[in-house]
Amino acid sequence: MIWSWTLYRYLARQFLIGVGVVFAGVLFLAWSIALVDLLNHTAGRHMDTSLVIGMSLLELPNLGLTLLPFAVLLGGVYSFVRLSRSQELLAIRAAGVSAWNLLAPSLSVAVLLGIVCVVAVTPISARLLQQYASLEAKYLRGQASQLDVSRNGLWLRQGDKQHQSVIHALRVADQGVQLYDAIIFLYGPNDVFTGRIDARQATLKSGYWDLDQAYVSDAVGHVKFYSAYRLATTLTPAHIQESFAPPPTLSFWNLPHFISAAQAAGFSATRYVLYFDSLLVLPAMFAAMVFMAASFSLRLARLGGIGRVILYSVLCGFGVYFFSDVTKALGESGIVPVVLAASAPAAAAILLGMTLVFHQEDG
Repeated sequence: MIWSWTLYRYLARQFLIGVGVVFAGVLFLAWSIALVDLLNHTAGRHMDTSLVIGMSLLELPNLGLTLLPFAVLLGGVYSFVRLSRSQELLAIRAAGVSAWNLLAPSLSVAVLLGIVCVVAVTPISARLLQQYASLEAKYLRGQASQLDVSRNGLWLRQGDKQHQSVIHALRVADQGVQLYDAIIFLYGPNDVFTGRIDARQATLKSGYWDLDQAYVSDAVGHVKFYSAYRLATTLTPAHIQESFAPPPTLSFWNLPHFISAAQAAGFSATRYVLYFDSLLVLPAMFAAMVFMAASFSLRLARLGGIGRVILYSVLCGFGVYFFSDVTKALGESGIVPVVLAASAPAAAAILLGMTLVFHQEDG
């Protein structure tokens, strides 16, 4: 049969409508659950309801990116089932269209959707999630420590409303426990500058920074030298690691720069590399979801059983999600290479889906 672009566009449109309908429903349900959970966390904190709703909306794009692979899977099932129940799928197959030609429009839409999400949606999601993280730190967790890594070294903020310290170090070791060529700016209430400390080395101990060869100056510039000096802190090595911006708060375009800066500063950037690689394979993951959806729903016209198709699809989606979590944990721990950990779920799902389609098409 000569391929018809009219049919191609029609199938692509049906698939996109199916994904859109499922995505809207799943996203609204997940946002409602997240909003209720956020309201429970903010109960008793005298926060305005509009602020809480605004915080939940800031988290919405990132939540949508998490749910989109499931929407592609279930949306594919929904569109294929609709075509089967209306006998359109049967007519198309009777006209000589193979399963591979039938899936081509859906695969094209899924891959294009994945590319758009990576290059265009993740920057917006990251920016909004940064705002959400700032509001969460301010209203839910107090003035938590904040850390930033750039090519000029490390910047770390610690303290509370009464005393603040901004720490800069050119180099770090032991994941932030050792700081070299450290400069510490001291602030009092209302961010009033109270002094500065320059030290050759700072070592994080239990409850304080141990400063070696420290020059301590006050607000007017009077300097005193100490061979050893202690600066109180509530930070721990775990707090420093947690102060890193979560990978989803970084845009796809900014991730390579952040990874190279963190590695140059002496920090491990494995989870950021893993997140970046997972974004690169996101279009392939969407294509895998199409294959999985087709493997369960293309036989519906002959075998029936829509409930069974939906159940198998949901179980398959959770299986891929669980496998992704397992490979992510293995990649972050260094047991398997990061590239393999990021690409294995999509590759396994594609191979499984193609095998099932081959079995249905060629027997």
